[in-house]
Amino acid sequence: MDAFGPLELSAVNPHRPVLIAGPTASGKSGLALAIAEAQGGVIVNADASQIYDCWQVVTARPGDADLARAQHLLYGHVAYDAPYSAGHWLREVAPLLSNGKRPIIVGGTGLYFTALTNGLAEIPATPDELRKSADSIPLEKLLAALDPETTARIDVNNRARVQRAWEVLHATGRGLAAWHNDTPPPLLPDGSATCIALASPPDWLNARIAQRFDMMLKGGALDEIAAMRDRYDPVLPSCRAIGVPELMAHACGKITLEAARDAAVIATRQYAKRQRTWQRSKMAHWQWVDPSTG
Repeated sequence: MDAFGPLELSAVNPHRPVLIAGPTASGKSGLALAIAEAQGGVIVNADASQIYDCWQVVTARPGDADLARAQHLLYGHVAYDAPYSAGHWLREVAPLLSNGKRPIIVGGTGLYFTALTNGLAEIPATPDELRKSADSIPLEKLLAALDPETTARIDVNNRARVQRAWEVLHATGRGLAAWHNDTPPPLLPDGSATCIALASPPDWLNARIAQRFDMMLKGGALDEIAAMRDRYDPVLPSCRAIGVPELMAHACGKITLEAARDAAVIATRQYAKRQRTWQRSKMAHWQWVDPSTG
């Protein structure tokens, strides 16, 4: 990987697309805004939680002040219960790469960036009935049913990834790895864009995570939770956004607000650790920038 250090905006090619990845709370959105204001461009969301219309504060979606500074796309445009995948995102991003506006694609969902820069297998949709059936199967049983090649390629501790592989196998008769072997060419090879990966000392990031969650609580996170309480379904991806299960448990009287806050901060830190692992594995050749030195 490239050497760590602050990013000089003058070194960013103003004529190329920009990809900005990094752990949650690392300052990705701020960097995207700085580049957009200095050089022009439209900011495109690559965060799987920020697509949903029900969460703004809880998922740290850009607020009105940020939206006024630059054009933002693919934020808060999907209903809480609508199906959405990396394939959906890739199809929405495709026309944005050729509409004459320079995209600045920013987010923490590594799979979106991998799909964009490496290609995404065209796997048939999984029937709803099969997905509902898989929801009730223990992780161990889902994992035991997978073919060895698929098992070797996925995060076996990530239930969503394991369940997805199980669903594909049972819906198509082919393992997920076999589908990936037939992946078409990428829409935007990372060699054709400025690719920036934010990485900082864990202590610096952990402090920011705690501070940001406290700001969410002060900024209306509990109001969003209250508005969604009657529609909350822990199976839905939108309702698994970090902070939502914890705050919903508090709203239902199961735990104190302090316990919910502490659990959400811990979950966020664990998620950030998984994001860093993904970056080291998939983005080692990107330009690595330490935001704590800026």
